[in-house]
Amino acid sequence: MEALFASPSSAFALLGVLIFILAFMRIRNVHLDIHLLINTALMVGVAIILHQMRLFHMPQGGSVTLGGMVPLLLLAYRYGPGVGALGGFVFGCLNIMQDPYIVHPVQVLFDYPLPYMAMGLAGAFRHRLYLGTAIAFLARMACHVISGVVFFASFAPEGQSPLVYSLVFNGTYLVPECIICLIILRFLPIQRLLSAMDPHNAR
Repeated sequence: MEALFASPSSAFALLGVLIFILAFMRIRNVHLDIHLLINTALMVGVAIILHQMRLFHMPQGGSVTLGGMVPLLLLAYRYGPGVGALGGFVFGCLNIMQDPYIVHPVQVLFDYPLPYMAMGLAGAFRHRLYLGTAIAFLARMACHVISGVVFFASFAPEGQSPLVYSLVFNGTYLVPECIICLIILRFLPIQRLLSAMDPHNAR
């Protein structure tokens, strides 16, 4: 919790992002009922557990996990981009508490809530799961690459472009992570899982 509110500017930035998500959901007429909140909390909880099952961990942050983003993708596919972004935001905030690597308040946004909120973009491709997953990971990578270029350029080897360094560094773990998620989605009973998250089927 201390890492999350390490500076007032970080806390205000996170609050601003949350307000934006809620406003977007209101515009899209998405109602936060009990069933939706329970499913969101459940998917975020499963994502946190899977995120701890790391195949390897990068020195400046970033991991390859056993499909840690699959629950957030399912949330987006079932409820759409708004709820997917909300789940990603909550996951990102919890990830700050678990595995903080903070050098600047703006860097907090680009390395924690925004990349995981990007998983919500998959919800715009509900009938094209693999394309939606790939686009979500590309958006997540873009956030991390921006952070790398702006805030971690000093880590680049002498003579190497910070952009190239950031692309290689983040691609090293995000490409395998994306492939693992695609494989898991290939073998999961997706329609059955999404149907189980439907409140009408729960009655």
